Amino acid sequence: MNYPDNLKYTQSDEWINPEDGTVGITDYAQDQLSDVVFVEILVAVGDTVESGSEIASVESVKAAAESYAPVSGTVVAINEDLADTPETLNSDPYGAGWTVRIEGGDLSGLMDAAAYQKYCEERA
Repeated sequence: MNYPDNLKYTQSDEWINPEDGTVGITDYAQDQLSDVVFVEILVAVGDTVESGSEIASVESVKAAAESYAPVSGTVVAINEDLADTPETLNSDPYGAGWTVRIEGGDLSGLMDAAAYQKYCEERA
């Protein structure tokens, strides 16, 4: 598993980049889902989201899952490419597999990489 040090993490397996508000699902989450076949972004640019609210729906050959906003704020971008290439969540969850960008979020309640890695290992 990959746990980039520059990101913050949620217990529901989302990550956020503190520098630009980019959000996605973690390597752990995509591994648990297996082969992702469908992604639907449930928010639009300009929407205000609350921490914990649904921002995307992800379906794989194995399961379906929701992705949640790790912070409250305003959606400033969505990754429209995921509709055509949902498998990007598997191949590049911390890069091209991002889902949305959120501005204005409070990161204080999120885990750092070491805490998230420990959390994932405890669930294994």
